Amino acid sequence: MKILAFIPARAGSKRVPNKNIKLLGGKPLISYTIDAAKESDRVNRVVVSTDSEKIADAAKQHGAEVPFLRPEEISKSDSTEMQFFLHALDWFEKNESYVPDLIVLLYPTSPFRKAESIDNAIEKILEHPEADSLRSVKPCSEHPYKMWCVEDEYLKPFMKDKDPNTHTSSYHLLPTVYIQNASIYITKPSTIINKKSPTGDIIIPFIMDELESVDINTPRDFKFAEVLLEELET
Repeated sequence: MKILAFIPARAGSKRVPNKNIKLLGGKPLISYTIDAAKESDRVNRVVVSTDSEKIADAAKQHGAEVPFLRPEEISKSDSTEMQFFLHALDWFEKNESYVPDLIVLLYPTSPFRKAESIDNAIEKILEHPEADSLRSVKPCSEHPYKMWCVEDEYLKPFMKDKDPNTHTSSYHLLPTVYIQNASIYITKPSTIINKKSPTGDIIIPFIMDELESVDINTPRDFKFAEVLLEELET
């Protein structure tokens, strides 16, 4: 099978400037994701999609392909997965006649994801041919039944339930919920093209632990990752 590891890495991070190539443990952040993809037994191509020559150079130095630069108009803070998927698929078809069987989306902000987990996620979606996609998730520590909105200066429950006092229930009495963790998302080109969605309708979960779910978006996240890395190396 043609299984593509696809790593989106735009240049314009505002909260952590040059985040994707900022050094973590002496290595560019993006290199951890590239290494995990290269170590996977199932992935047979690793491509970085970026709008930055600097990120492209770092990605190539660590063994990823950068066959194109992503256009500026789809490299903004509000750009979507669909936009960079469609751009990549169109480029591959026109320039290489290449259509992957699976696209394994790996955000470079998750440096502790393991190659073994990538392989396990691929195996899981292959066991479910009916699935449109797979999304990695982690157990949610803040339950939606405990969340509120403010309307006209008053608190209103974010989640409405038959029991108006659900928000007072102990956590163990509430349904288990998960939040996507930006670590391993797998989709099929047919889902993107035919359903015009990166997820489609039938989405299978891949549950991950807290360490592999670390997602770096702020300076505090980066410092936390540095501490974790030190602990893992000692």
